[in-house]
Amino acid sequence: MSMPTTHSAAAPPPADRGVSHARGAPVIRVQQVVLLALLLGEIVIFSLIGRNFQTWNNLFEILRLTVELGLLALAMTPVIVTGGIDLSAGSLLGLSAILMGMMWRDAGLPLIVAAAIAVVIAALAGGLNALLITRLRIPPLIVTLGSMSLFRGLAEGITRGAGNYTDFPKWFIFLGQGHIGPVPTQAPLLVLAAIGFWVLLHRSTIGRALCAIGYSPEGARYAGIPVSRRVGLTYVLSGVAAGIAGVLYSAHWGQVKADAGAGYELEAITAVVLGGTSIFGGRGTILGTLMGLFVIALLKNGLLLAELPPPLVEGMSSLIHRLPQWLGGFLLSPGESIGAHLPAELAAILTGVLLLIAIGVDFKPSFVKAPSAHGNEEFKMKNSQVAALSVVILLAAAIIAGGNFWLVRSIAENAQPRWASPGSAVSFDPGVAPPQAKRITIAMMPKSKGNAYFIACRKGAEQAAKDLNVDLLWDGPTDPDPAKQNEVVEAWITRGVDVIAVACENGDGIASVLRKARAKGIKVLTWDADTQADARDFFVNQATPQGIGDTLMDNAARVMGNKGEFAIITASLTASNMIAWQKEIELRRAEKYPDIKMVTIEPCDDKQQVAFDKANTIMGAYPNVKLLMAICSPAAPGAAEAVKQSGRTDVKVIGVSLPNDNKPYIHSGITDDIVLWNTADLGYLTVLAGYDLVTGKLKAGDTSMDGGKIGKIEIQGTSILLGKPFTFTKENIDLFDF
Repeated sequence: MSMPTTHSAAAPPPADRGVSHARGAPVIRVQQVVLLALLLGEIVIFSLIGRNFQTWNNLFEILRLTVELGLLALAMTPVIVTGGIDLSAGSLLGLSAILMGMMWRDAGLPLIVAAAIAVVIAALAGGLNALLITRLRIPPLIVTLGSMSLFRGLAEGITRGAGNYTDFPKWFIFLGQGHIGPVPTQAPLLVLAAIGFWVLLHRSTIGRALCAIGYSPEGARYAGIPVSRRVGLTYVLSGVAAGIAGVLYSAHWGQVKADAGAGYELEAITAVVLGGTSIFGGRGTILGTLMGLFVIALLKNGLLLAELPPPLVEGMSSLIHRLPQWLGGFLLSPGESIGAHLPAELAAILTGVLLLIAIGVDFKPSFVKAPSAHGNEEFKMKNSQVAALSVVILLAAAIIAGGNFWLVRSIAENAQPRWASPGSAVSFDPGVAPPQAKRITIAMMPKSKGNAYFIACRKGAEQAAKDLNVDLLWDGPTDPDPAKQNEVVEAWITRGVDVIAVACENGDGIASVLRKARAKGIKVLTWDADTQADARDFFVNQATPQGIGDTLMDNAARVMGNKGEFAIITASLTASNMIAWQKEIELRRAEKYPDIKMVTIEPCDDKQQVAFDKANTIMGAYPNVKLLMAICSPAAPGAAEAVKQSGRTDVKVIGVSLPNDNKPYIHSGITDDIVLWNTADLGYLTVLAGYDLVTGKLKAGDTSMDGGKIGKIEIQGTSILLGKPFTFTKENIDLFDF
């Protein structure tokens, strides 16, 4: 964003728009009243519809979740006050965390030294932004957009886009996950940063200079303010804040990948602008930024904990399905409930709406009368707009809160325990304690919600929940994201669910939060991909790693004629189940097929388009490759499409994937076969195992369990085995539809 230059040097003193002076103060105060109303409205609503929302534990958890983002937002405030913007903050957070991990693990430096160096490098990166903006006069939007790509690219280059750093020492993890009394360990840093930036912006000549620069850069120069130095300082501070946030991010989540902090810069800007800082520069407050930050944090946390009354959910879902087909189908699939989509998606939508409202209030439309010499008319118009918005928000909050209170009370008074419903499919052993009125809640998380494999698993999970008469929560990241998985698990712990079942993207990184869940008395399962053994009760395993690895390698050898080169395309280099499969594939190859060579393993981020690109790269880099082994479901059709478009008839594809995605490639001979299991049964068995854990039917030491419609299920140690993998070929694939 370029600095505004439309104001004359002869304009009234720039400081008149500063946050501490009469001219700008009324607008800021009214907007803060609106934010306070929003905060109170959120607290009232989510206290009514969110389980355990109004607890001290949840309050401190919200505080913990806002620290990294809060540091970025606080540092972003003076940047935007000057009329600038910093789009590189989130990427610099990720780069700082990656550099710290690299220097600690790969270079062998003490972790505290590595962290200090990472923060210094982040400050230098902020200085690079400052240099380009102040010396070369390149607009901040252009500079930071470019540095955002630069910093993220460096992080991806260091890790090859898939590696990560984890297994940090306990003292370091304590910085992000521990408590000092009831207060999160990292919270005092946010408080100190808030005080520091408040003094800088509101109680120093530098802060008044920043407001003057944002109001009129040329006027500030005529007034003798060192504009370049003051603007440069804001970008250096933004870099320092991003570096510290990167260190805390690593301690908080216990792991870091190249995509750490993705999107944080946009959320930080939203918090700043929502807090009353003008996107055009010249005014802003630290208090407003903190209020905007907590409006967003409460919204995201509250929606994760929300338990909307069933009549309300059913009514909203029914209404959407009655919309025109194209619109209803866009929002919900046939038979699907809106309740499953409420948390993450709605939080993003509402955050965007809040940002647009804040910018709209700040923007002066062309039809508004130009301000007089004292500017009273402009701010009078803004006050009236904000006051009207405040009234609307308060009325809406009161209506929603009252409606939900009435619904919850009426359901509590009229509903009978659903355990005792006639014709229930649930039966109980005489030795098991009778069921309580409280329904069992099983929270189940895939690696990514958009993956067709996990969508198929979900169907089985929902059928099991229906058969067992339990509540199923299905949520998780849109793309594979270990930090997002941790965040959702934290919310489920606060919510007090009975079972948490996770398909772990990074088993080591999520272990600490799963141990926390177990310490709270929550039963923990992993499925599809495991974590550390002491972090869960059981692992619902689709098949043994050896069974999958041996089957894949044997199929590859058959297709290749027991000799030649092949490559593996995996979801990521950190997925624990695929790492185990790769080990078994290599053991089988070394033992039985010495004339076969694996030339490379490439990650595709669980995306079909990325797999397509990786397959083309492999075929170009290794012209003698005879087979592509795709071991995640999107990779097989992606690799097959690449082979098809290349015209290479000497390259075949095999892998782990869904039948429906691969039928055309198998029938055309590009893909020889795929290996999988009944994905719906995997989802079904996971929910069933969670139910049996809560009711006492499944205990440590059991060697088998009743799988209901699936049949008898073998248990080896703490691994519940679905069965052996099945190979789909041209002869049998049309018999299956999933």
